This record gives sequence, structure tokens and C-alpha cells, in this order.
Amino acid sequence: MAVIHETTIVPSKDELLTAWLPTRAWYQGDTQPVVRRVGGFRLDDPDGEVGIEFIVVQDSSGERPVTYQVPFAYRGAALAGAEDALVGTAMHGVLGKRWFYDGTRDPVVVAQILALLAGTAQPQAQHDSDAVDRSVAIAAAEIAGGAAESASTTDGPTSTDISVGDRLVRVERILRAGPAPARTGHVTAPWRLPGGGTARGVFLTIDEISAG
Repeated sequence: MAVIHETTIVPSKDELLTAWLPTRAWYQGDTQPVVRRVGGFRLDDPDGEVGIEFIVVQDSSGERPVTYQVPFAYRGAALAGAEDALVGTAMHGVLGKRWFYDGTRDPVVVAQILALLAGTAQPQAQHDSDAVDRSVAIAAAEIAGGAAESASTTDGPTSTDISVGDRLVRVERILRAGPAPARTGHVTAPWRLPGGGTARGVFLTIDEISAG
């Protein structure tokens, strides 16, 4: 079970995201983002080596706020061959230097996303140790075991697609309030709204890759 440390991270996650978001194909802004965190949850790495956090941030730099989802992987050493996925490095007040990666390119994170969609991993609270986040809703799909190491990841204008075997996982990067799909194989969760209250929308979906 992941332990949440009350400490400093320099530069902060928000600072890392401010620099990184404009480099993404799905970034909607024309200027430097102005971000604040408005939600998210965590997953556990069964081996206890990689921190996994789904961060939801709102960018208020444009005329209308845009809400982004970023799955993060936190590692104690560089991930070989993942230079393009590196968000940045930071000093953790307890754990020392950490490497922050876009989790859609990290095999440990991809494996746990599949486990979440299969209903075999439990979402954990973002800020509390050893606490299940019951606000995250899962409509589990039947998923055969796959090799997350061989996953292929592609960014689109509003989402990131991860192909694993005959399955396609879609990570929604631009979050929008709305109902869940009327089928299995999706994850929904809430986030906070600027004027108070919360919205809920789809974070993840999984489908079979069409043969055609």
C-alpha cells in the first residue's frame, strides 16, 4: 500500500505540469497554462517501486477553463528508453530525487490501468495512505492478461490511446462532465468545479480493437 508523505517536492508537481503541458498534442491553450489541482486518485504498484497518481488540473489561462487528466509515474531512478515520456525530475523531501513520467508510457502504470479496468485494482485516495477512494466508479471489463511492456501509445487531440494486445485503452486528457458509457470497461471519477461543487466524467475506457 502506498504511503503518502507530507513533505515538499521541488519543483512542485504543478510547476512540472506548467512547463510540460504546452508540449503535448492535446494541450488546448495558446499561452503558458495557469494550473491548479482539482482532483485525482492513486493506484498501488504491487511491487511497491513506482508511485502512480492520476492528477486532475484545471488551466485557467484561456477564456474558458480546461480540465486535464495526467497519469503520473514516480520513480526512484530513470526508466530506460523512456526519455520522451519524462515530465521532469524533482527533489522529494523524504525520498530524494524522483523521476516523473507520463504514466501512459510507463509499463507499470499501464499494467495497473488494465487491472483497474478489470476490477482487480482498487483506486486509492489521493492524499491519504491506505484509503480506498470510493468516489471512483468502475464498470469492469473482462480482460485477459497482456504484456504492458509491449503496449503502443499514441496521443490524439483530446485523448491518449494505449494498444495492448487486442485491446485499446483510451485515457481522456480533456475531462468533460457527462454520463458514463452504457457498457462495461470504463472508469469515471469526480473533480472540483471553480465555483464550488463537483463534476463527474469518464477518465478511462477500454474496447476491443476492430479487425477492420
